[in-house]
Amino acid sequence: MADPHVITALVKKRALLAGDIENAHERLRQMVQDLENLDNTLRLFDPDYQVEAIKPKAFRPPKDWSNRGEMTRICLSILRQAAEPLTTRDIALQLLIERALDKNDQRLLRLMTKRVGVALRGQRTNGVVRSEQGPGQYVLWEIAP
Repeated sequence: MADPHVITALVKKRALLAGDIENAHERLRQMVQDLENLDNTLRLFDPDYQVEAIKPKAFRPPKDWSNRGEMTRICLSILRQAAEPLTTRDIALQLLIERALDKNDQRLLRLMTKRVGVALRGQRTNGVVRSEQGPGQYVLWEIAP
C-alpha cells in the first residue's frame, strides 16, 4: 500500500495539471473565436479576400533568452571560477560556450555582452561584484572580497 502523503501529493498535482489543461482549452476556444471574428471583419471590408491564404506567424522565442535570474547566476559562476578579473565580453563569450550557443555569431555576442553588463551592474550596486577600468573601453569584473 502506498504512503498516504504520496497519494495526496499526486492527487493534488493531478488536479493542478487538469486545471491547467482546462484553462488552456478555454484559452484556445477564445483564440479560435477571436480569429473567426477577425476573419469576418476582414470579409466586411473585402468580401473576396482569401483569409485562408494568410500564413500563421509562428512565435519562436530567441535562442538567447534566459529565465529570470539565470543570466546573473551564470555570470557570477563564471566570475567565481575565474583566476583573474574578466571583461564583460570575456564573460559573455564564456556564457555562450556554457549555453552551447554559437560563439562565432558576432551579433549574438554583442547582445549577450550588453546583457552581461546589465546583470553585473545590478550586482555591483548590491555589492556582490566590483569593477575597474580595463584595457580600452573594457571593464574588468570580479567577485567583491
